[in-house]
Amino acid sequence: MAKVRSLIKFEGTLDDLTFYKGEDGYLVKTKSAISKNRIHNDPAFIRTRENNAEFANAATSGKFLRRAITALMYDAKDQRVTSRLTQVMSRVNKEDQTSPRGERTVADGIQTPQGKAWLKNFNFNKHAVLESVLLTNFQLNTTSGEIVITNLVPRQQLGVPEGATHVSFSSAFLNLDMATDDKDLELSNEVNLPIDLTPTTVTLSPATPTGTGEAYFFLKIAFFQEINGVQYALNNGAFNALQLLEVV
Repeated sequence: MAKVRSLIKFEGTLDDLTFYKGEDGYLVKTKSAISKNRIHNDPAFIRTRENNAEFANAATSGKFLRRAITALMYDAKDQRVTSRLTQVMSRVNKEDQTSPRGERTVADGIQTPQGKAWLKNFNFNKHAVLESVLLTNFQLNTTSGEIVITNLVPRQQLGVPEGATHVSFSSAFLNLDMATDDKDLELSNEVNLPIDLTPTTVTLSPATPTGTGEAYFFLKIAFFQEINGVQYALNNGAFNALQLLEVV
């Protein structure tokens, strides 16, 4: 894959070159000399077929998780969150210790301690990593899903982007079965605070979700700018943080 550096920008195929627009600008790649039919049927490409099958499972599992938390993620994500999450799911997939190569799944891998560890602390917005936004400790109760931030002083203990006047905290407790896509997401109350020097204990308490699968716990921090008594999302959520805290 190469970048196109030209005043003329176009998309399409020319001879053996395919031009297209990606997240990094206009790109070009060469056309593969190997037919899809050969990849699907030639014994020489069995490893390729196995890798493709497991990558597809990782991509689907990432989609399951993203769609399960749409209510949280819509304003707290970066442009590459899909590919980044698929990469992590591929690592979870490889923790499947029971299935043969080519048939390993995230649903089996996530049941192992290391499979869960790969997803722990995943940030959905790489431009607002939770550890750089929340500069103090918090407590997560993995039985109830409750999160407590004791005596938070917003002006001192947050990485506040320029222009922000208020901040909101929310959390979520998700049950998700990676094998069936059965899911239930419970959102917590939202705590909105002015960014000042007043200490406040933030308590976020989602309901307990139903369903099967693993339990996922999320914390979100969103910034706002107040103008004439109305709070507006700061820069369309570019500074909002959302992290998957734990998988149980």
